[in-house]
Amino acid sequence: MSIITSAEAFLIDIPVETVRTDSVQAFLKQETPFVRIKTDDGLEGVGYSYTIGTGGTAVLAMLRDYLVPKLIGMDSRNVEKVWNEIYYSTRATETGAISSLAMAAIDTAIWDLKCKRANQSLAVVAGGFRDRVPLYDTEGGWLHLTTEELVAGAKASQAKGWPGVKLKVGKPNVHEDVERLVAVRAEVGNKMHIMVDANTSFTVAEAKRRAQAFEPIDLFWFEEPLPADDVTGHAALAKSTSIPVAVGETMYSAMQFQQYLHQEAVGIVQVDVARVGGITPWLKVAHMAEAFNVKVCPHFLMEIHVSLTAAIPNGLYVEHIPQLRGITHTQMKIENGHAIAPTTPGLGIDWNFDAIEGLRIS
Repeated sequence: MSIITSAEAFLIDIPVETVRTDSVQAFLKQETPFVRIKTDDGLEGVGYSYTIGTGGTAVLAMLRDYLVPKLIGMDSRNVEKVWNEIYYSTRATETGAISSLAMAAIDTAIWDLKCKRANQSLAVVAGGFRDRVPLYDTEGGWLHLTTEELVAGAKASQAKGWPGVKLKVGKPNVHEDVERLVAVRAEVGNKMHIMVDANTSFTVAEAKRRAQAFEPIDLFWFEEPLPADDVTGHAALAKSTSIPVAVGETMYSAMQFQQYLHQEAVGIVQVDVARVGGITPWLKVAHMAEAFNVKVCPHFLMEIHVSLTAAIPNGLYVEHIPQLRGITHTQMKIENGHAIAPTTPGLGIDWNFDAIEGLRIS
């Protein structure tokens, strides 16, 4: 057995590496809840999740006051049992951001233990389909950047061999968005994928209008055009445009994805391991998407998503937004436009605990 003998939760704040803005918010900081678990067979598992500026202390309170104490005495080998017993122990809050973010910190620690016990990498333990995944860049596409800066960022990504870039949309006038996208397309040519992200800022009518305006630019996907609760709106939009509709980063349970897939409201699944509640439900969503013949391109958290996307047959892209470089000894490896899945046992993240301790706020 591998009985959990101790578990702790704590919170750090990681400063953003660059200014990041979209149509509804700015990335203020990365509040990062951690969970460290030790077992009676001498292993230690480290897990984490995140917020982008608010709610971190609420997640920490959920962990400390309710969830982490329940781990003591549980067998960490029983991944599904641990997830279900901990998650459903607080039924009044079982579906929502705070509970899912808290569960993700626990579940990623449990998977860290699982992989270390097997002496295998996360990419292998979670499925082992490939060892690398194509990379697209978001860091050069923020909404506050000028058209010239967008073009320069896209050309720099192309020069590195990256096959795609994502640009934020949601300017007050549709023509502003179109002009920016046309300028980038003219510079990078037709072979580079251009994705756009509205960060849930449009109505159904406006999303349809923008999609129609975007059609000639040959976009690879239209991300989060509407609030995530509007499944029928996304379905209507998907039927009205040839641009694949991408959703997932603001969805907090596997069943939400089931509704999107069933109603043909999504063309690209962007499930986020932190927001959906951990690796355990992430894999359920990924395999569900595969059953519907839909590709998975997860949101953010590239350091862990590279392994998960490599693990599954329908993994398509990893998003490049570096944010952990200040608290890790090594960085995600990139070769010829591809992110390389780590081969070390565990999650594959080489934490710098001295740096982490220096950013600890609770």
